[in-house]
Amino acid sequence: MNKLLVVSPSPHVHSGDSTPRLMYNVVLALIPALAVTLFYFGLGALIVTAISIVSCLVFEFLIQKYLLKVKPSISDGSALVTGLILAFNLPSNLPWWIVVIGALVAIGVGKLSFGGLGRNPFNPALVGRVFLLISFPVQMTSWPLPIESRMSYIDAVTGATPLAVVKEGLSKGELMSSIVDQIPSHMQLFMGAMGGSLGEIAAFALLIGFAWMLITKVITWHIPVSIFATIGIFTGILWLINPEANADPIFHLITGGVMLGAIFMATDYVTSPMHPKGMWIFGIGIGVITVVIRVWGAYPEGISFAILIMNAFVPLINRYLKPSRFGEEVKRNG
Repeated sequence: MNKLLVVSPSPHVHSGDSTPRLMYNVVLALIPALAVTLFYFGLGALIVTAISIVSCLVFEFLIQKYLLKVKPSISDGSALVTGLILAFNLPSNLPWWIVVIGALVAIGVGKLSFGGLGRNPFNPALVGRVFLLISFPVQMTSWPLPIESRMSYIDAVTGATPLAVVKEGLSKGELMSSIVDQIPSHMQLFMGAMGGSLGEIAAFALLIGFAWMLITKVITWHIPVSIFATIGIFTGILWLINPEANADPIFHLITGGVMLGAIFMATDYVTSPMHPKGMWIFGIGIGVITVVIRVWGAYPEGISFAILIMNAFVPLINRYLKPSRFGEEVKRNG
């Protein structure tokens, strides 16, 4: 009787998942988009991505070890994912020191100031991105052109994004029928032939990553599909009402950060709802806010702001839409 049997409270269920497995599957899902990004932007994309990832890993290690006095958790892959997604939100000609500042804000403010992984209310990479956009608007909106900028870093050839071209043209009273001649075709946009941040130019590659995460059950379809559907329906209605004053829904879906935001940032476990119904509400809210900012706001893009705003509503959504407790009896009619 000298051996004690220790029994933990129920439920005795384990899914087999772990934080490293989930995070590294996200990294694998981003590899196709990273390959396309490196093809289009070359040296600049490589430098920005490397600096972002290394900075996030270093800041997480230093802050946890020397400020929070806890065991560093850089091996779980979360800082790696934050660094990679932050890089995807930046232009390939961004000065290295601005990238480092963005990583510090993402990890130090967006994540660790709230207690670390699992406690942060806002997506860390988006916190870093929005901070840089507000603090360094010129550098953050100087978009290198693909192909022409492959061998350059700071001195890359820059130009406006398709969203910016449409926004500026419509504000000047131009018609969409004349603006479309100034931007690439839908197929070119889908394949990535446009200026923008690293993650805005690879819609087809991001969809490959989406399929991988669905197959490996890293995420569910609810949030991305609800965002795509909301943006498509909202912009489709506007386009049907006046096609000369509004871009078509396909254009809105394959340009800007919609694909990256819907698939890789809005689906963050910590900052998104737990219940499928809550995910739908969350996704619809992101879609509506994104379109409102794009069509009537000051910025040509709005997905980052939309996700952060809806992140703030997640605790409220979770409060009223909770998954059933394990073992709880569900009442059935009849």
